[in-house]
Amino acid sequence: MQRNVKLEEFEIETKPSRSSERGKVRNFIYDGNTGAFLGRTPESWGKIIIFYIVFYASLVALFAICMVTFHQQFINPRVPRLQLDRGLIGTSPGLGFRPLPPDVRSTLIWYKGTSYESYKYWEDQLKEFLSVYKMKGQTAGAGQNIFNCDFRNPPPPGKVCDVDIRGWEPCIEENHFSFHKSSPCIFLKLNRIYGWRPEFFNDTQHLPQEMPVELQMQIKNITEYNRDYANMVWVSCQGETPADKENVGVVRYLPYPGFPGYFYPYQNAEGYLSPLVAVHLVRPKTGIVINIECRAWAKNIKYDRREKLGVVHFEVMIE
Repeated sequence: MQRNVKLEEFEIETKPSRSSERGKVRNFIYDGNTGAFLGRTPESWGKIIIFYIVFYASLVALFAICMVTFHQQFINPRVPRLQLDRGLIGTSPGLGFRPLPPDVRSTLIWYKGTSYESYKYWEDQLKEFLSVYKMKGQTAGAGQNIFNCDFRNPPPPGKVCDVDIRGWEPCIEENHFSFHKSSPCIFLKLNRIYGWRPEFFNDTQHLPQEMPVELQMQIKNITEYNRDYANMVWVSCQGETPADKENVGVVRYLPYPGFPGYFYPYQNAEGYLSPLVAVHLVRPKTGIVINIECRAWAKNIKYDRREKLGVVHFEVMIE
Protein backbone atom coordinates (compact mmCIF):
# COMPACT_ATOMS: atom_id res chain seq x y z
CA MET A 1 0.00 0.00 0.00
CA GLN A 2 1.42 3.37 -1.00
CA ARG A 3 1.66 6.29 1.46
CA ASN A 4 -0.27 9.47 0.69
CA VAL A 5 2.25 12.24 1.08
CA LYS A 6 -0.42 15.00 0.81
CA LEU A 7 -2.41 13.62 3.76
CA GLU A 8 0.71 13.34 5.89
CA GLU A 9 1.17 17.08 5.52
CA PHE A 10 -2.13 17.70 7.34
CA GLU A 11 -1.79 15.14 10.17
CA ILE A 12 -2.18 16.61 13.68
CA GLU A 13 -1.14 15.23 17.05
CA THR A 14 -4.28 13.73 18.66
CA LYS A 15 -2.73 13.03 22.09
CA PRO A 16 -0.96 15.70 24.17
CA SER A 17 2.60 14.91 25.00
CA ARG A 18 3.69 14.31 28.55
CA SER A 19 5.96 17.29 28.41
CA SER A 20 3.04 19.67 27.71
CA GLU A 21 1.02 18.25 30.66
CA ARG A 22 3.92 18.82 33.01
CA GLY A 23 4.20 22.34 31.74
CA LYS A 24 0.57 23.11 32.54
CA VAL A 25 0.98 21.75 36.06
CA ARG A 26 4.09 23.84 36.58
CA ASN A 27 2.33 26.92 35.29
CA PHE A 28 -0.64 26.29 37.66
CA ILE A 29 1.66 25.95 40.64
CA TYR A 30 3.65 29.00 39.67
CA ASP A 31 3.35 31.12 36.54
CA GLY A 32 6.55 33.05 35.99
CA ASN A 33 4.93 35.44 33.53
CA THR A 34 2.17 36.69 35.85
CA GLY A 35 3.63 35.67 39.22
CA ALA A 36 0.43 33.66 39.97
CA PHE A 37 0.59 30.89 42.57
CA LEU A 38 -2.01 28.11 42.42
CA GLY A 39 -3.99 30.11 39.93
CA ARG A 40 -4.03 33.39 41.88
CA THR A 41 -1.79 36.38 41.99
CA PRO A 42 -0.37 37.51 45.36
CA GLU A 43 -2.78 40.44 45.36
CA SER A 44 -5.76 38.09 44.80
CA TRP A 45 -4.57 35.76 47.54
CA GLY A 46 -4.20 38.67 49.97
CA LYS A 47 -7.73 39.91 49.29
CA ILE A 48 -9.38 36.52 49.74
CA ILE A 49 -7.41 35.75 52.94
CA ILE A 50 -8.41 39.09 54.45
CA PHE A 51 -12.05 38.49 53.47
CA TYR A 52 -12.22 35.09 55.17
CA ILE A 53 -10.42 36.36 58.29
CA VAL A 54 -12.97 39.15 58.67
CA PHE A 55 -15.88 36.84 57.82
CA TYR A 56 -15.04 34.10 60.34
CA ALA A 57 -14.01 36.61 63.02
CA SER A 58 -17.45 38.21 62.68
CA LEU A 59 -19.16 34.81 62.98
CA VAL A 60 -17.15 33.92 66.11
CA ALA A 61 -17.88 37.31 67.70
CA LEU A 62 -21.62 37.04 66.93
CA PHE A 63 -21.77 33.50 68.31
CA ALA A 64 -19.93 34.55 71.49
CA ILE A 65 -22.28 37.51 72.05
CA CYS A 66 -25.34 35.27 71.57
CA MET A 67 -24.00 32.63 73.98
CA VAL A 68 -23.13 35.17 76.70
CA THR A 69 -26.52 36.88 76.39
CA PHE A 70 -28.41 33.58 76.33
CA HIS A 71 -26.50 32.23 79.33
CA GLN A 72 -27.02 35.37 81.43
CA GLN A 73 -30.64 36.02 80.52
CA PHE A 74 -32.16 32.62 79.85
CA ILE A 75 -30.16 29.76 81.36
CA ASN A 76 -29.79 30.78 84.97
CA PRO A 77 -30.81 27.62 86.86
CA ARG A 78 -31.43 29.61 90.05
CA VAL A 79 -33.24 32.72 88.86
CA PRO A 80 -36.29 32.53 86.57
CA ARG A 81 -36.36 35.05 83.74
CA LEU A 82 -40.04 35.91 84.24
CA GLN A 83 -40.94 36.75 87.84
CA LEU A 84 -44.05 37.76 89.79
CA ASP A 85 -46.34 39.87 87.54
CA ARG A 86 -44.45 38.82 84.43
CA GLY A 87 -44.61 35.10 85.21
CA LEU A 88 -47.39 32.60 84.60
CA ILE A 89 -47.74 31.81 88.32
CA GLY A 90 -48.50 35.39 89.26
CA THR A 91 -48.09 37.09 92.62
CA SER A 92 -50.58 35.16 94.77
CA PRO A 93 -49.36 31.76 95.96
CA GLY A 94 -51.71 28.82 96.12
CA LEU A 95 -52.26 26.60 99.14
CA GLY A 96 -51.72 22.84 99.00
CA PHE A 97 -52.32 19.91 101.35
CA ARG A 98 -50.83 16.49 102.03
CA PRO A 99 -51.47 13.57 101.99
CA LEU A 100 -53.02 13.39 98.53
CA PRO A 101 -55.64 10.78 97.53
CA PRO A 102 -54.60 8.13 94.96
CA ASP A 103 -57.07 9.59 92.45
CA VAL A 104 -55.81 13.02 91.36
CA ARG A 105 -59.40 14.11 90.74
CA SER A 106 -60.36 13.43 94.36
CA THR A 107 -59.74 15.45 97.54
CA LEU A 108 -61.25 12.89 99.95
CA ILE A 109 -59.15 11.49 102.81
CA TRP A 110 -61.00 8.36 103.86
CA TYR A 111 -60.05 5.42 106.06
CA LYS A 112 -61.50 3.03 108.62
CA GLY A 113 -60.81 4.08 112.17
CA THR A 114 -57.94 2.26 113.80
CA SER A 115 -57.36 -0.23 110.97
CA TYR A 116 -53.67 -0.05 110.09
CA GLU A 117 -54.20 -1.45 106.60
CA SER A 118 -56.77 1.26 105.97
CA TYR A 119 -54.68 4.26 107.05
CA LYS A 120 -51.30 2.83 105.91
CA TYR A 121 -51.60 4.52 102.50
CA TRP A 122 -52.06 7.97 104.08
CA GLU A 123 -49.22 7.39 106.51
CA ASP A 124 -46.89 6.28 103.71
CA GLN A 125 -47.82 9.35 101.69
CA LEU A 126 -46.82 11.64 104.55
CA LYS A 127 -43.63 9.69 105.23
CA GLU A 128 -42.54 10.17 101.63
CA PHE A 129 -43.52 13.84 101.57
CA LEU A 130 -41.72 14.62 104.84
CA SER A 131 -38.64 12.50 104.16
CA VAL A 132 -36.63 15.52 102.94
CA TYR A 133 -37.43 17.30 106.21
CA LYS A 134 -36.18 14.39 108.29
CA MET A 135 -33.09 13.73 106.15
CA LYS A 136 -32.14 17.29 105.20
CA GLY A 137 -28.54 16.63 106.19
CA GLN A 138 -28.34 14.03 103.41
CA THR A 139 -30.00 16.24 100.81
CA ALA A 140 -27.78 17.95 98.25
CA GLY A 141 -26.62 21.26 99.71
CA ALA A 142 -28.62 20.86 102.92
CA GLY A 143 -26.80 20.87 106.21
CA GLN A 144 -24.10 23.15 104.80
CA ASN A 145 -26.12 26.35 104.56
CA ILE A 146 -28.91 25.80 107.12
CA PHE A 147 -29.43 28.72 109.47
CA ASN A 148 -31.39 28.75 112.72
CA CYS A 149 -33.73 31.59 111.89
CA ASP A 150 -36.17 33.51 114.01
CA PHE A 151 -38.18 36.67 113.50
CA ARG A 152 -35.25 38.86 114.51
CA ASN A 153 -32.62 36.78 112.71
CA PRO A 154 -33.57 36.18 109.07
CA PRO A 155 -31.24 34.02 106.99
CA PRO A 156 -28.10 35.67 105.56
CA PRO A 157 -27.68 35.66 101.75
CA GLY A 158 -27.24 32.12 100.46
CA LYS A 159 -28.52 30.54 103.68
CA VAL A 160 -31.87 28.82 104.29
CA CYS A 161 -33.99 28.52 107.41
CA ASP A 162 -34.20 25.24 109.28
CA VAL A 163 -37.61 23.56 109.62
CA ASP A 164 -37.87 22.08 113.11
CA ILE A 165 -39.96 18.92 112.76
CA ARG A 166 -40.16 18.53 116.54
CA GLY A 167 -42.73 21.32 116.59
CA TRP A 168 -45.25 19.09 114.78
CA GLU A 169 -45.75 16.62 117.63
CA PRO A 170 -48.09 14.67 117.88
CA CYS A 171 -48.22 14.95 114.06
CA ILE A 172 -45.04 12.92 113.60
CA GLU A 173 -44.17 9.61 111.98
CA GLU A 174 -43.50 7.85 115.31
CA ASN A 175 -47.10 8.64 116.28
CA HIS A 176 -48.51 7.50 112.89
CA PHE A 177 -49.48 11.17 112.34
CA SER A 178 -52.30 10.44 114.79
CA PHE A 179 -54.29 8.53 112.15
CA HIS A 180 -54.52 5.49 114.43
CA LYS A 181 -56.42 7.59 116.98
CA SER A 182 -59.03 8.76 114.45
CA SER A 183 -57.60 12.28 114.77
CA PRO A 184 -55.58 12.69 111.56
CA CYS A 185 -53.01 15.36 110.77
CA ILE A 186 -53.09 17.21 107.47
CA PHE A 187 -50.07 19.24 106.35
CA LEU A 188 -50.42 22.57 104.54
CA LYS A 189 -47.84 24.41 102.43
CA LEU A 190 -47.74 27.55 100.31
CA ASN A 191 -46.68 27.14 96.71
CA ARG A 192 -43.31 28.68 95.94
CA ILE A 193 -43.11 31.92 93.97
CA TYR A 194 -39.64 33.29 93.36
CA GLY A 195 -39.09 36.67 95.00
CA TRP A 196 -42.56 36.89 96.58
CA ARG A 197 -42.73 38.75 99.90
CA PRO A 198 -45.88 38.48 102.04
CA GLU A 199 -47.60 41.60 103.30
CA PHE A 200 -48.58 40.69 106.85
CA PHE A 201 -51.72 41.38 108.83
CA ASN A 202 -49.50 42.49 111.71
CA ASP A 203 -51.83 45.13 113.12
CA THR A 204 -53.86 43.06 115.56
CA GLN A 205 -56.31 45.93 116.05
CA HIS A 206 -57.31 45.96 112.38
CA LEU A 207 -57.67 42.32 111.32
CA PRO A 208 -60.06 41.46 108.44
CA GLN A 209 -63.66 41.10 109.51
CA GLU A 210 -64.01 37.88 107.51
CA MET A 211 -61.13 36.27 109.43
CA PRO A 212 -62.45 33.54 111.77
CA VAL A 213 -62.88 34.71 115.35
CA GLU A 214 -60.82 31.78 116.64
CA LEU A 215 -57.86 32.83 114.49
CA GLN A 216 -58.18 36.46 115.56
CA MET A 217 -58.03 35.37 119.19
CA GLN A 218 -54.97 33.18 118.50
CA ILE A 219 -53.20 36.04 116.74
CA LYS A 220 -53.82 38.40 119.65
CA ASN A 221 -52.66 35.83 122.19
CA ILE A 222 -49.51 34.97 120.25
CA THR A 223 -48.53 38.58 119.51
CA GLU A 224 -49.18 39.59 123.12
CA TYR A 225 -46.51 37.09 124.12
CA ASN A 226 -44.11 38.24 121.39
CA ARG A 227 -44.91 41.07 118.98
CA ASP A 228 -42.50 39.65 116.40
CA TYR A 229 -44.91 36.77 115.76
CA ALA A 230 -47.21 39.20 113.96
CA ASN A 231 -45.04 38.76 110.86
CA MET A 232 -46.78 35.55 109.89
CA VAL A 233 -48.79 34.28 106.93
CA TRP A 234 -51.74 33.11 109.00
CA VAL A 235 -53.75 29.95 108.29
CA SER A 236 -57.29 28.99 109.22
CA CYS A 237 -59.19 25.74 108.60
CA GLN A 238 -62.89 25.26 109.21
CA GLY A 239 -65.92 23.38 107.96
CA GLU A 240 -67.53 24.84 104.86
CA THR A 241 -71.12 24.63 106.11
CA PRO A 242 -72.54 25.08 109.62
CA ALA A 243 -72.88 21.30 109.87
CA ASP A 244 -69.26 20.81 108.75
CA LYS A 245 -68.07 23.38 111.29
CA GLU A 246 -69.78 21.44 114.03
CA ASN A 247 -68.57 18.03 112.81
CA VAL A 248 -64.92 19.00 112.34
CA GLY A 249 -64.49 19.70 116.05
CA VAL A 250 -61.36 21.18 117.59
CA VAL A 251 -58.55 22.09 115.16
CA ARG A 252 -54.95 22.63 116.28
CA TYR A 253 -52.17 24.20 114.22
CA LEU A 254 -48.57 23.09 114.75
CA PRO A 255 -46.13 24.63 115.42
CA TYR A 256 -48.02 27.90 114.69
CA PRO A 257 -51.27 28.82 112.95
CA GLY A 258 -49.29 30.10 110.00
CA PHE A 259 -46.03 30.27 108.06
CA PRO A 260 -43.25 32.36 109.67
CA GLY A 261 -42.32 35.39 107.61
CA TYR A 262 -38.58 34.80 107.83
CA PHE A 263 -38.90 31.95 105.29
CA TYR A 264 -39.65 34.55 102.61
CA PRO A 265 -38.79 35.62 100.01
CA TYR A 266 -38.07 32.30 98.32
CA GLN A 267 -34.93 32.67 96.19
CA ASN A 268 -34.25 29.07 95.19
CA ALA A 269 -31.27 28.72 97.52
CA GLU A 270 -29.68 25.30 97.76
CA GLY A 271 -31.39 23.14 100.40
CA TYR A 272 -34.46 25.37 100.84
CA LEU A 273 -37.48 23.64 102.41
CA SER A 274 -40.91 25.22 102.50
CA PRO A 275 -42.40 25.84 105.95
CA LEU A 276 -45.32 23.59 106.85
CA VAL A 277 -48.32 23.81 109.13
CA ALA A 278 -49.63 20.58 110.61
CA VAL A 279 -53.42 20.78 111.00
CA HIS A 280 -54.48 18.37 113.73
CA LEU A 281 -58.15 17.39 113.68
CA VAL A 282 -58.44 16.48 117.34
CA ARG A 283 -61.93 14.93 117.50
CA PRO A 284 -63.67 14.96 114.12
CA LYS A 285 -67.05 13.26 113.92
CA THR A 286 -66.87 9.77 112.41
CA GLY A 287 -69.11 8.11 109.87
CA ILE A 288 -69.75 11.30 107.89
CA VAL A 289 -67.99 13.30 105.17
CA ILE A 290 -66.66 16.60 106.52
CA ASN A 291 -65.91 19.36 104.00
CA ILE A 292 -62.97 21.47 105.15
CA GLU A 293 -61.62 24.70 103.72
CA CYS A 294 -58.21 26.08 104.67
CA ARG A 295 -57.20 29.63 103.82
CA ALA A 296 -53.92 31.55 103.90
CA TRP A 297 -54.07 35.11 105.22
CA ALA A 298 -51.84 37.91 103.91
CA LYS A 299 -52.67 41.26 102.36
CA ASN A 300 -51.23 40.23 98.99
CA ILE A 301 -52.77 36.73 98.85
CA LYS A 302 -55.91 36.81 96.75
CA TYR A 303 -58.91 34.82 97.95
CA ASP A 304 -61.30 33.31 95.43
CA ARG A 305 -63.07 30.07 96.25
CA ARG A 306 -64.19 29.48 92.66
CA GLU A 307 -60.70 30.06 91.20
CA LYS A 308 -59.07 28.29 94.20
CA LEU A 309 -56.85 31.26 94.99
CA GLY A 310 -55.41 31.43 98.49
CA VAL A 311 -57.57 28.50 99.59
CA VAL A 312 -57.59 24.72 99.50
CA HIS A 313 -60.49 22.33 99.94
CA PHE A 314 -60.50 18.68 101.04
CA GLU A 315 -62.85 16.23 102.68
CA VAL A 316 -62.28 13.88 105.59
CA MET A 317 -64.26 10.75 106.38
CA ILE A 318 -63.40 8.35 109.17
CA GLU A 319 -65.54 5.24 109.52
